[in-house]
Amino acid sequence: MIPRLDAAKIRARDAETLAALKIGAEESGFLTVFNTGISPARMRFVLAAYRAFFDLPEAEKRAVDMAATGSNRGWGASQSEQVDPEANPDYKQVFDCGFEAPETGLSVYAANLWPERPEGFRQVIEAYYRDAMAVAMDLLRGIAEAIGEDRGFFDDKFARPMALLRGNYYPPRPGWAGERDFGIGAHTDYGCLTLLGTDGVPGLEVLTPEGDWLPVRADPGAFIINFGEMLEIWTGGRVKATLHRVRGTAEERISVPLFFNPDRETNVAPIGSEEVVSAGDHLERRFNETYLHLKTG
Repeated sequence: MIPRLDAAKIRARDAETLAALKIGAEESGFLTVFNTGISPARMRFVLAAYRAFFDLPEAEKRAVDMAATGSNRGWGASQSEQVDPEANPDYKQVFDCGFEAPETGLSVYAANLWPERPEGFRQVIEAYYRDAMAVAMDLLRGIAEAIGEDRGFFDDKFARPMALLRGNYYPPRPGWAGERDFGIGAHTDYGCLTLLGTDGVPGLEVLTPEGDWLPVRADPGAFIINFGEMLEIWTGGRVKATLHRVRGTAEERISVPLFFNPDRETNVAPIGSEEVVSAGDHLERRFNETYLHLKTG
């Protein structure tokens, strides 16, 4: 069972809602939330901006092709990622942007690449990125309280977040697709918390403890939340990172995940332990295993 929660009640510290949040974090690793302050109309506007970009001729998208960079900024062509080494590269397209601090020389803070078209694309996406991060931070405060930590535990660890905003374009499942072909193969997210907005088209599936693939969807204005490997490590396993995938259907689909991750130097070893696990090292290693243009062998 995947809880459906009112984000305003999480912010208000409603006891029943926090109890349900705890169950979602510890058992399914997935939630859906509504009433975040990002309206259905706003989300449809953001989805339309990504759709307009993905509809551009390939030559225009290649002007911001991340394959020409050493980072995950800009457009990624179909089959430019492989999240499941047992499956073929994913057949989706992506557009990535994130927190910029290029003076650091670190790929996780690289400068963003913006296309010339569609007009206003950068402004729409940057504004959404800012507001989505605020929603994600509110959710993390609720998670902290739900698992018995101080509500402000995460607050000072996201000043320069390695927060990546992505637009995913999943075409209709190709006719050539076989049993090893996915929009995105089975994987757990690498980071902390994922805030996923979608156009409402089905496609996402979550692996249940019983070994079944459960469809999960949310209409624009509601969000799917899941937790990544980093938060599972950080909380000593109290929060669960769950396998999920997109197989694809006869309909095209656009989704917009915000991968909300802490500052690079944050120690994400289990709370209270004497270990040291750098958030940046963890994330860079997983990126290098996924993006084909970053793989070294």
